[in-house]
Amino acid sequence: MTVLVIDAGTSGIRAAVIRAGGEIVAEQRREVLPDSPASGLVEFDADNYAAAAIELAVAALAEATTAGVPAVDAVGISNQRASCIVWDRATGRAVAPAQGWQDLRTLGDCLVLAAEGLRFAPNQTATKARNIWDAVDPERRRDLCVGTPDAWLVWKLTEGSVHATDASNAGVTGLATLTASGAGDSDRDRDRWNARLLDALRIPASAMPTIVDSIGFVGYASALPGSPPIMSMVGDQQASLAGQGAVHPGMAKITFGTGAMLDVCLGDAAPESAQRSDGGTFPIACWRQNGAITWGLESIMLSAGTNVQWLRDDLGIIETAADSARIAALCEHTDGVVYVPAQMGLGTPHWDYGARSGLFGVTRGTERSHVVRAVLEGVAHRGVDLVEAAEADASALIRGLTISVLRVDGGMSENPVFTQALADLTGRRVEVAPEKEATAAGAAALAELALGTFDGWDDLAGVWHPARVIEPEMSSEERSTARDRWARAVERCAGWHGDLSALDF
Repeated sequence: MTVLVIDAGTSGIRAAVIRAGGEIVAEQRREVLPDSPASGLVEFDADNYAAAAIELAVAALAEATTAGVPAVDAVGISNQRASCIVWDRATGRAVAPAQGWQDLRTLGDCLVLAAEGLRFAPNQTATKARNIWDAVDPERRRDLCVGTPDAWLVWKLTEGSVHATDASNAGVTGLATLTASGAGDSDRDRDRWNARLLDALRIPASAMPTIVDSIGFVGYASALPGSPPIMSMVGDQQASLAGQGAVHPGMAKITFGTGAMLDVCLGDAAPESAQRSDGGTFPIACWRQNGAITWGLESIMLSAGTNVQWLRDDLGIIETAADSARIAALCEHTDGVVYVPAQMGLGTPHWDYGARSGLFGVTRGTERSHVVRAVLEGVAHRGVDLVEAAEADASALIRGLTISVLRVDGGMSENPVFTQALADLTGRRVEVAPEKEATAAGAAALAELALGTFDGWDDLAGVWHPARVIEPEMSSEERSTARDRWARAVERCAGWHGDLSALDF
């Protein structure tokens, strides 16, 4: 079995042909960066985005043919979540720039709606959809479609014959009502769009995509040679979870990219609320198969790799991101220096948008290596925060649940100093993904599950083979001392901009 995966990220698109077991036969990539025309605005050209995805897919298929794979059995899609595209149903063209998930232009709208008892976050799709529609069709006279990147790509791949999104993407729009199990339920009671919220935002229900399984037949990709069937579609973080074989309750991964996200699988243990918990985590639908949802929790770090970029691009104390490991390794410890990575505020568990980064414990003897190591350890400390919050919230749903092993991917997973710090400070074994980006592997694995390549989830989980395994070396006493010092540093960074710290979504 071979699967063509289209992995549509925030800053680039990847198309890969993957054999059963994870072997990459062909791969094409292209950087597709969003625009930021003003502070807080993040948008992209949706038509160019889709065209690039299809061009790369066609090129990957051609490369695979040259490598002796004349056709693929299925297409899988992994995508950035919550970004919003609105397009004309008749022409199939976007009516305005798509708004990226990082876009904050609707922050004021979210505050107004919160006063009316409607809780939305500016990074969700909901208020972005209204914002675009208000700009292009305030009277609601046009026949428009709304979708996240997965729905947009499916529309383009099927040449307008299918308008669908999966449960993992629908769940982060702020507009869906997801049920613990759709199997056997009536159509009225199954996963659906919340009519009250659509009415409040003046979004016609007819504009929304059908919510379908993440695993199973969606439609034929007639825009590609051979019209292969689309057999999986899933949000990028959930795809990474599957790609690292973390598909059973208690299994977790953290993706350390620009920011970082921890996702832990809960199985069929459905959360009581779709809102952020008191512990700062969010419930997610990992994926849906045969109408039944596998649930999870997500913890979020707002800045991870950006801190290494700061060392390189702004401070100029390292030349490349890879240098951070070499420089940090020049010292065995930070000599008491602590760095709190809060360039965009603090996410889970604090959710303090007004917090800002801080560097503490600096003396005349502080050297470059101490600062670089402190930055890496600061991101690792935030990783511990994510683990502790997710574990606490998950154990409320599944008694006694613990996260005993951390599987990691993303750019920072290649940094041995960082991954050792993560193992030390969490006190848990860390397993590094063989591919820096596990999203494509996850989308491929879910498509293979739909095709019957795997007999079940145990088979899929058994494919996992980490590139490196790191065991903790720090004593419990050292860990406790480090965490106490960390807590004091975080307290000093909190509430730096009081007006922003007062915001809550």
